[in-house]
Amino acid sequence: MRVVVLGASLKPVRYSFLAVNDLLDNGHDVLAIGNKKGKIRTVSIEDNPVSWDNVHTVTLYLSPENQKGYQDYIKKLTPQRVIFNPGTENPQFEKELNDLGIETLEACTLVMLRTHQF
Repeated sequence: MRVVVLGASLKPVRYSFLAVNDLLDNGHDVLAIGNKKGKIRTVSIEDNPVSWDNVHTVTLYLSPENQKGYQDYIKKLTPQRVIFNPGTENPQFEKELNDLGIETLEACTLVMLRTHQF
């Protein structure tokens, strides 16, 4: 499954860094956007939005304030679902996505992966 990690970090202590690794370990096709270019294993972190096709899931690691600049981009990706990790919950944006037929979850990607619910 193709997954975009939005808010990816090169810092090993960040949950987004752990998510990229766990997604890779679970065989997912991982794409990442962060505020600095870099690489986590085989995944290149882009520092600007990229027009990727066939995105199944976007998992957010950005505060609601920082999501504002990415909302139209996420909609254009037309993912099947968007995961709002703890601290990223955004009821207004979640409603907009739901109105477009995009599933939203307030959940932790790491917990979902580790409990085989992803």
